[in-house]
Amino acid sequence: MKRIVLATILLASAAAAGTFTLEQVLSAPFPSELTAAPGGGKVAWLLNERGARNVWIAAAPDYKGIRVTSYANDDGQDIGQLHWTPDGRAVVYVRGGDLEFLGRPDPNPTANTDGVEQAIWIAAPGEAPRRIALGHSPAISPKGDIVAFLRAGQIFAAPLAGAERPSQLIHARAGVTARDLEWSPDGSKLAFVSDRANHSFIAVYDVAGKSLSYMEPTVDRDSNPAWSPDGKQIAFMRMLVTARAGRGGDGARRAGEPWTIRVASVANGAGRQIWKADEGSGSVFHAMESANQLYWAAGDRIVFPGEKTGWQHLYSVAVEGGAATLLTPGDFEVEHVAFSEDRKELVFSSNQGDIDRRHIWRVAAAGGPPKAVTTGDGLEWTPVLVGNAVAFLHADARNPARAAIQTGGQIKDLAPDSIPADFPASSLVVPQQVIYSASDGMKIHGQLFLPPDSAPGNRHPALVFMHGGSRRQMLLGWHYMDYYNNAYGMNQYLASLGYVVLSINYRSGIGYGMDFREAINQGPSGSSEYHDVEGAGLYLRDRADVDAAHIGLWGGSYGGYLTAMGLSRGSDLFAAGVDFHGVHDWSARAGGGANPAAETMPDAARQEAARVAFESSPMASVKTWRSPVLLIHGDDDRNVNFSETVTLVAALRQQGVYFEQLIIPDEIHGFLRHGSWLLAYHRAVDFFKRKL
Repeated sequence: MKRIVLATILLASAAAAGTFTLEQVLSAPFPSELTAAPGGGKVAWLLNERGARNVWIAAAPDYKGIRVTSYANDDGQDIGQLHWTPDGRAVVYVRGGDLEFLGRPDPNPTANTDGVEQAIWIAAPGEAPRRIALGHSPAISPKGDIVAFLRAGQIFAAPLAGAERPSQLIHARAGVTARDLEWSPDGSKLAFVSDRANHSFIAVYDVAGKSLSYMEPTVDRDSNPAWSPDGKQIAFMRMLVTARAGRGGDGARRAGEPWTIRVASVANGAGRQIWKADEGSGSVFHAMESANQLYWAAGDRIVFPGEKTGWQHLYSVAVEGGAATLLTPGDFEVEHVAFSEDRKELVFSSNQGDIDRRHIWRVAAAGGPPKAVTTGDGLEWTPVLVGNAVAFLHADARNPARAAIQTGGQIKDLAPDSIPADFPASSLVVPQQVIYSASDGMKIHGQLFLPPDSAPGNRHPALVFMHGGSRRQMLLGWHYMDYYNNAYGMNQYLASLGYVVLSINYRSGIGYGMDFREAINQGPSGSSEYHDVEGAGLYLRDRADVDAAHIGLWGGSYGGYLTAMGLSRGSDLFAAGVDFHGVHDWSARAGGGANPAAETMPDAARQEAARVAFESSPMASVKTWRSPVLLIHGDDDRNVNFSETVTLVAALRQQGVYFEQLIIPDEIHGFLRHGSWLLAYHRAVDFFKRKL
């Protein structure tokens, strides 16, 4: 009883002394999709200002950011897929719709009775934005005359000038959809992936001849077309169809059928293999956090990602074939890659030498040691080359994400006035890197947020935060993804209220190498990540500044799954939790979620995988669930079925477990409205105050 009273007094005292509100800490605009104009001298990016999303541009010599669109409301209409026109005068973008799951019905989280749409727009400084056509995935011809795009999986084209109606370029049969549109350098042809469910081709459309051809079609999955500079060849990736599942233990995809890179002649479609992943560890393709996976670089070299060393790196190989050159050696991972206009050099972000942050590096496509562009206690990502300068997005532990450019060794923010005057940067805490032991002994990285008034002898309630994904890594500062940018702000707010918060990078996440990401028995194959959650609770329980009776959990998506796992298996350790749109029964997902080759598995193996998937789920241990929980879910979720929460609620009711629910009609997985995040986070804070 004394512990409960003490925790209540400390929490109330911290809240009364709080120096900022949740609204303030989530008020900073979030930048994304930084892109450089052809010819240099300009950059554009997107900025989400409390739900109002707009396009910004900055130009030499002063690089002062200006807003070129004027959307003012938190209306849940996303903006993305930003591209410069070839002359660098204007930008094309997509507004509305679901930009994560393209082709799905357009989300309408404000219940706008007039309906919503997904459309392609063009904007330039001093001009009102103009709608080009309904659709998404715009690809602007190098000639600057037309834009190709997708609508319902079919390819259309419209003039950038807007004088004519859009026309459908190809009438593909039912069930065949297109993606990854790529123009040839002269704008005479359009390459794309023709997706046919269980196989895919690289197709080429000839604009003048209105004809279609295919590059070496097979039963395999071809993707990521990259044109040669002369437009005569296309490089692409091929994933072989096979019954051989990934090896390395249940749930691990460290090895499998090696993927290949091929080059085909556009004239006749004949192809040849120029590179194949080695057998064994690292033979399964893993995509980078980057728009493109293949780059046709200067000197006829193909740059691509690979994991031969157990870390996500960049390699290059000659178009004629031969041994690949490792461009980025070391125990770190590469993300966010962009090339110079002459294709001789590339810039990228990585955690080289600073595993829980991101910094910018540059390297020649032909090889040579990478050179650091940024260092220090901040985080930098999404680099682009702007002539001799490098533009990027950056943040640190206190200052939020913003666009910047580095010229002459000096870093200049492009839109400093966009940060609200009352943003509480000086009141935020600097999270500490901690490395603790999971309950099975694995070493796990985390970020520890301590209350600003923490003092020897004070015991605080504590929370474990688990990210989603699970292919994510939380960092020692504001995050480069909007979902986790919000979560970082929430953790700062919780710390200001008197909580000790531990954000954990559990196994199956990125940043620590392939073996960590492809952990044995993870998720639906055995829920080995639960050891990391349990270890986090034990770590907090043993800290002198934590009240061991008041440790809670919160997280979203995969983090919601782990929140539910912690409460169902460890109610003795975890006193309460907030579960955002979590997975609660792996076996209810396609193929049991246990094996990427499930569709080729025999019935007995598929049934066994489904059994293991269920046993790896919170529903399997719901009878030992006693701690109260708040369940939060948008009912238009396209990532995690809303039925996951419906099923759990029925089970908790049957068990007599206390729960509360916040259901947000028409919201998707990553809430589109700023107001939805505020509503959900306020409810979570209130729940923890009452139940933890």
